[in-house]
Amino acid sequence: MPEDKRRIGLSWEPQLPSFLFGTKSGSNDKSKSVSESSLAYKPNSELIDGLFVPPNDPKKVNKLLKKQVKDTTGKSWFDMPAPTLTPELKKDLQLLKLRNVIDPKRHYKKGDSKLNTFPKYFQVGTVVEPISEYFTSRITKKERKPTLADELLSDQSLKDYRKRKVREIEAKNQPSGVDKWKIKGKTSWKRAKQRRH
Repeated sequence: MPEDKRRIGLSWEPQLPSFLFGTKSGSNDKSKSVSESSLAYKPNSELIDGLFVPPNDPKKVNKLLKKQVKDTTGKSWFDMPAPTLTPELKKDLQLLKLRNVIDPKRHYKKGDSKLNTFPKYFQVGTVVEPISEYFTSRITKKERKPTLADELLSDQSLKDYRKRKVREIEAKNQPSGVDKWKIKGKTSWKRAKQRRH
């Protein structure tokens, strides 16, 4: 006689049949099963007795499987994933679109002019300088900032350029001499006429 082993705690285990899903033609010989590891967390409304039971409809199963596939560029681009857009990343991407304004002596090809449209797939990395550039074009630890926006704001030469440009624009827009006392527009002729009479 086999020995009766006593178990401590719960001895109940769910025994689920292997779920087979038919194709659109309805033939069961070309059916596929979904592994338990690929199933994501489901809300309580979809649970039966605390267990997730996949639907029998093949369209719903395909929809579930499409949701669980990671959003990547594909094998030709080495499955580069689509990153989540944080506010810092959005600011950096906007600065890259406005790079023509940042440096006056460098000219770029005209790209996408819309500020709020961002690429779906991109990667952000850090530039590692070679040992030969240790004393020439290396950024020191003090100058390194977490985002591109912080780096540009802390750059002294860019600060001077911005201040100079702001002063030029203010001087151009500020009326000089007698012009600031003149009233411009359609009503100026009427007011001048009223003052004379």
